[in-house]
Amino acid sequence: QVRLAESGGGLVQAGGSLRLSCAASGRTFSDYVMGWFRQAPGKEREFVAAINWSGSRVYYADSVKGRFTISRDNTKNTVYLQMNSLEPEDTAIYYCACRLGNGLLGPYEYWGQGTQVTVSS
Repeated sequence: QVRLAESGGGLVQAGGSLRLSCAASGRTFSDYVMGWFRQAPGKEREFVAAINWSGSRVYYADSVKGRFTISRDNTKNTVYLQMNSLEPEDTAIYYCACRLGNGLLGPYEYWGQGTQVTVSS
């Protein structure tokens, strides 16, 4: 069992930045691929970014490529999502997730409760 807790969401103006954090507990953090997803009002949940256990492989959705950066610190059992040049379209609840194995796209086994990100125009 893995427990995930996101933090760092909030309200920001367009063009601004936020850094989300996701703290994991319960199992060996470095065993897991970590991912970020988001769900906007009235839309389905979508993939944002993922990172392998060592940080040597990352993958991004086209919509965030060049603006968002995923990273992890295995000594702190934490994965981060640095979000720059935020746009109103980035407004969503952001979820952290993890899975065993090597594939970055899933399926993901464990999910956090989410953190709200709101970008005002």
